[in-house]
Amino acid sequence: MEKISGDCLSSSLFFLSIHSVDSALYCQHAATCIPTTSNTPPSTTMPLPTGVYRADHVGSFLRPKNVLEARTKAANGEISATELRKVEDAAISEVAKRQIENGLRSITDGEFRRAYFHLDFLKHLDGIEEKGQVGNIRHKDGFSPPTLVVKGKLGHPKAIQVEDFRFLEQAIKDNGGQATTKVCIPSPTMVHFRGGRASIDVSAYPDLDIFFADLARVYQEELASLYEAGCRFVQLDDTNLAYLCDPDMRKAAEQERNEDLSTLPRKYAELINAAISKRPADMKIGIHLCRGNYRSKWFASGGYEPVAEVLFKELNVDAYFLEYDDARSGDFSPLRHLPEHKVVVLGVMSSKKNTLDDKEEIIKRLNEAAAIAPKGLDQLCVSHQCGFSSTAEGNELTEDEQWAKVRLSVEIAKSVWGEDLTK
Repeated sequence: MEKISGDCLSSSLFFLSIHSVDSALYCQHAATCIPTTSNTPPSTTMPLPTGVYRADHVGSFLRPKNVLEARTKAANGEISATELRKVEDAAISEVAKRQIENGLRSITDGEFRRAYFHLDFLKHLDGIEEKGQVGNIRHKDGFSPPTLVVKGKLGHPKAIQVEDFRFLEQAIKDNGGQATTKVCIPSPTMVHFRGGRASIDVSAYPDLDIFFADLARVYQEELASLYEAGCRFVQLDDTNLAYLCDPDMRKAAEQERNEDLSTLPRKYAELINAAISKRPADMKIGIHLCRGNYRSKWFASGGYEPVAEVLFKELNVDAYFLEYDDARSGDFSPLRHLPEHKVVVLGVMSSKKNTLDDKEEIIKRLNEAAAIAPKGLDQLCVSHQCGFSSTAEGNELTEDEQWAKVRLSVEIAKSVWGEDLTK
């Protein structure tokens, strides 16, 4: 895995000069931090939002070989869409079972029906087309993900995720799971950031405010469809707020796409807030931020400080799933902005490596974060920094290694918070 040298817990040498958290802060929340060797979890007084658990995950899992083969055959016209779906259905039933067996309470379909975490959803919206590659977002090995362009008025012709949600919910019931059926969809910012104004046809949207309003509306309609089907937890996957913490990407946004970095994070918060504004009170929304996850590689670096106040104080979500597995994410000081009624699923474990994280080190890092969060460990959960397969290629580890990592996350959560992962 490519990463910046340096210890996450002592990041004074990190190239963004992000300050490390002083160890003296541990005493500030002595009641909510536990020694790394303790088996006695602290008492918690703050309930978690429905659908969030002390051991959680971002959503994607390694695609089985037969699913990848079936997708290739379908793309080549060798099998029908119906035949492909049968293969996907069987694999999703199995991955739901494996999640339950390995102790997770928030269950996804592993994103087995997608090639990319974002494109396979967004291309179902009217007015959006896939086109070429992103010029300003490129991995060290030369890979650049496909991009989208807006060629016409945005529309939501039909529910995108409802059929998949219903299948997954039934698969969970068939496997005896008492769990949340979690739906992961890309954040609406994914339609704008990578191409900016140039990717949005001026004849369709001469006024970007109307574009953002239409984009929020199509998300409102999708969330309404999901709620009607019974969905109560949706996760928005957003790389762009994290990319706005990377100096090179900030420079590209400002110089190449003429973005105003003093207002863009707030514009994105307003867009997301509008997109989720009509959800009923019992539908909870989480947002996941990371800096890229392609075959165990990454695209961006930088601590959350440039967007922290907007992220925590202005974004109307219930939970944050934040990448924090190495020095690329900076220290935990941005958590000082976390409102007392919200929670962070702290991605201090790595889905990129094929080796297990060190349990005591992870607990140590949870304590470090608890020293900053206003209500300590009550506001925290644990997960890996991202999914295991944000694209169909997946990260560089085996399925057995993947599930061992999941089991370890559950073990750590129980050591820190107790057997009941809902508290």
